[in-house]
Amino acid sequence: MAVSTQFELWPTSGLDEVQTIIRAVYRQVLGNPHVMESERLVAAESQLCDRAISVREFVRAVAKSALYRTRYFESCAPYRFVEVNFKHLLGRAPQDQREVSEHIIRCVAEGYEAEIDSYIDSDEYQAAFGENVVPYYRGQDSAANSKQVGYIHSFALDRGPAQIDSATKASQLVYAVATNTVPAVKPSTSRGGASSVAEKTFKILVSGSKFDSPRRTSNTEYIVSGSKMTPQIQRIHRAGGKIVKITEVI
Repeated sequence: MAVSTQFELWPTSGLDEVQTIIRAVYRQVLGNPHVMESERLVAAESQLCDRAISVREFVRAVAKSALYRTRYFESCAPYRFVEVNFKHLLGRAPQDQREVSEHIIRCVAEGYEAEIDSYIDSDEYQAAFGENVVPYYRGQDSAANSKQVGYIHSFALDRGPAQIDSATKASQLVYAVATNTVPAVKPSTSRGGASSVAEKTFKILVSGSKFDSPRRTSNTEYIVSGSKMTPQIQRIHRAGGKIVKITEVI
């Protein structure tokens, strides 16, 4: 569940209010989890209580924590990782294939932390939340959806207060985003089943690739399964190629 109530830390906020902010950040960024005492970021919490860091920097600390990385980066398919990053850090769903591809490429080329920073350091994050507002669900807000389909995408990702995001490993939007269609909204499940991203096939369009030199074609297409997408993207970057588009093969 994404946080829909807005929480803001003020200079006059007392300790109880700071603790409310901390709980709201954990709930939003970690996707409605149960956080054990041993998993809490004690040092970052203390810094926030002392006003040594802003809410935005506390959000960054949670999103870069081992807890988040284990739940969403190491355990999920690349598409799922990107779509929950949009939900948790920007409060909306990805609008189109361009956004998804851009973030997958960045994560592979620049690494996990650069991918997290790209949301939190974005102009969109600053405009929506600033330094001291906890990110919240903006799926019904027209300012968060440059395209009409964004409303449906957001609903497909956020299914109510009982949802725990880490229970779903497969992408909920891969087909809809890749084909620019309205997703079929189904109850969330902890199993990816036959629709798992790992079992889907994708076409990666590359320009300037140095594979199979001295071939001189300017664009090259690679057909890969979802489970092999990340290694293929890494090979493309090592070979000097630029990924133009990633689409699902129907």
